[in-house]
Amino acid sequence: MTDQDWKNGAHGHKFVASFSGGKDSTLALYKAMKVGEAVGLIVMLEEEGQRSRSHGMPPELINAQAESIGLPVYTGAASWEDYEAVYMELLEKAKEQGAEVLVTGDLDVPAHGCWHDKVTTNAGLKLGMPLWEMDHLETVQEFINLGFVTIVVTVNLSLGMSEDDLGRILTHEYVKELEARGIDPCGEGGEFHTTVIDGPIFRRPVPVRRCQIVKDGTYAFLPLELDKRETVASI
Repeated sequence: MTDQDWKNGAHGHKFVASFSGGKDSTLALYKAMKVGEAVGLIVMLEEEGQRSRSHGMPPELINAQAESIGLPVYTGAASWEDYEAVYMELLEKAKEQGAEVLVTGDLDVPAHGCWHDKVTTNAGLKLGMPLWEMDHLETVQEFINLGFVTIVVTVNLSLGMSEDDLGRILTHEYVKELEARGIDPCGEGGEFHTTVIDGPIFRRPVPVRRCQIVKDGTYAFLPLELDKRETVASI
């Protein structure tokens, strides 16, 4: 498998996208939609089904993102033990809807031993990673230049982030600040995660309400909820 195979995997194909609701998966979806046809989004939930596995987002907020983008969502609740089995079931559902490729927002996965490469091969799908091996700064700059709006919702306090970062919008100025603090502008070291609420593939902004910050060990979280008052007002 060459980098061009992975980078251009969605070109001319129907695809399903692995979606966290954050900036990388959203930018990968945007790029793939330019060259292929999306049939849906795959979102993995924690065992209880109350939050997404990757970014801790409530399902109704994920559904609001997907509705604004105009795509159906394939969700599965799983522990880490049965994660792969549930993920494979979702891939099979996507295949039934015509998906030929799985698109992910990975930048730095290894060329050999990639988990997504393994599961797509087992499912009889190809793999598309439009962001693979992109420069981190260029990636986030492109994301911002395209007009996407994303909020920092998770920070690792042991990696240079603070509670004050929670709720900040990713802008060019903020990216420069992160770099000056020695933080990867994409957060690829696990420094932070974001939730995207608007951009060129969104038909309308996703209205959110910011909840009280929660701390858990070295992590701090800003839970977001769908602001139903705004949703009703826009109908």
